[in-house]
Amino acid sequence: MKRTLVLETLKQVGKEVKLQGWVDTKRDHGKITFIDLRDKSGKIQCVGYKMMGDLTTESVVELVGLVKERPERLINENLATGKIEFEVKEYKILNKAKELPIGIDTDGLEIKEEARLKFRYLDLRRERMQKIFRMRSKFFKAISDELHSQDFVEIETPMLTESTKEGARDFIVPSRFNPGKFYALPQSPQQYKQLLMTAGFEKYFQIARCIRDEDLRADRGFEFTQLDLEMSFVDREEVMATVENLVKKSVKAVGAKLQKEDFPVFTYDEAIEKFGADKFDLRTDQEKEDGVLAFAWVIKFPFFKKVDKEDIAEVRDGKSGWTFTHNPFSAPEPEFEQDHLDKKNIGKIVTAQYDLVCNGYEAGGGSIRAHRADLLKSTFEIMGYSQEEIKHSVGHMMDAFEVGTPPHGGIALGLDRLVMILAGEESLKEVMAFPMTSSGHTAVMNGPSEVSEEQLKELHIKVVKKAEKKK
Repeated sequence: MKRTLVLETLKQVGKEVKLQGWVDTKRDHGKITFIDLRDKSGKIQCVGYKMMGDLTTESVVELVGLVKERPERLINENLATGKIEFEVKEYKILNKAKELPIGIDTDGLEIKEEARLKFRYLDLRRERMQKIFRMRSKFFKAISDELHSQDFVEIETPMLTESTKEGARDFIVPSRFNPGKFYALPQSPQQYKQLLMTAGFEKYFQIARCIRDEDLRADRGFEFTQLDLEMSFVDREEVMATVENLVKKSVKAVGAKLQKEDFPVFTYDEAIEKFGADKFDLRTDQEKEDGVLAFAWVIKFPFFKKVDKEDIAEVRDGKSGWTFTHNPFSAPEPEFEQDHLDKKNIGKIVTAQYDLVCNGYEAGGGSIRAHRADLLKSTFEIMGYSQEEIKHSVGHMMDAFEVGTPPHGGIALGLDRLVMILAGEESLKEVMAFPMTSSGHTAVMNGPSEVSEEQLKELHIKVVKKAEKKK
């Protein structure tokens, strides 16, 4: 007999079917045992006479029986299957569950993070988490469908690459075949997507996994997922219009309400003057309660800023005392191009950068890129790089820019953060299946962990214990 899903039983009244799923709740009444059976589609009340007394909640079971209408006085209006019940004829325990280490019958927010992440496979069973991840999947599909409809080409880029300057620390991977040399995990597909413009694809996208060795907080982790998008022969307004249309269609596909159909646009200076920051929340108190999304654009950012000497990554990038505000691959606005090439009035150079803001968060950032070698080279010269360092860091990009790279621009949208906003959550961990803990340890497993001496030897690595400070 083929399996029937719980919601499919609504059309099977009077028929014998087979159900498979989890015991959501159990109620013993002497000779009669009631359970609510749960599967991916919903729940249904199941009734067993002189059977099922040995079942435990969250056990996986198979039930064969009859779908029946409930008496009118016993209808449960709060349940999609509340007008029917399942009379069990026979049952089989597919996997009996022991007492659970954490409860899953609440929203889970009262449970400590360490326990929830250690038993994440249980935590994800709770109804709130199931809703979030089904919404996330639907949201991603809406994005992909819309971009495919506009003739974007979906292309994967490498996970093992070279360490380059993109604004954060790299996670590095030792090479067994090249002793003493390392790959870097991608902070983003930034350089590869620009090279794809050189390759002539013109419209590219990827739902990409990115990895940055950053300080952890509620809306940021080591690993994240972004929509990476790039277009050739476009200006800033064309990219922003494409992204705005995409975002509106995708968030509406999962039931979101927009404050405004046309996203307002502020310059960086206007945002700082009006809101005191380039990330701001335009909603009223009532709109916050109603879960409204208020998107806005911020444009005309300063290209460079003085290095924060407390930020190690900035100190490394900004050898001259200047570093980029967003990324070094952006182009200056046309009226600042000559100053950029002459390396004059550095603090006043404005870049063709645009950020998408939503409900006080940065939802995405992009720019019209430098597509000429002289512009990219000048950016690194402003930051104090020698010609040898520039060649080592972005020589491959400058080579590409000299063989027919078209003008291009794009954006990266933080999908985890957008899902967090859509779900009304306050932490990225709530919308990531297996997020790391606040101390940077993996969920369920025990990474980072020590590896064997044999593995270290293969990689030509020796672990040196940190010397104790002398008193």
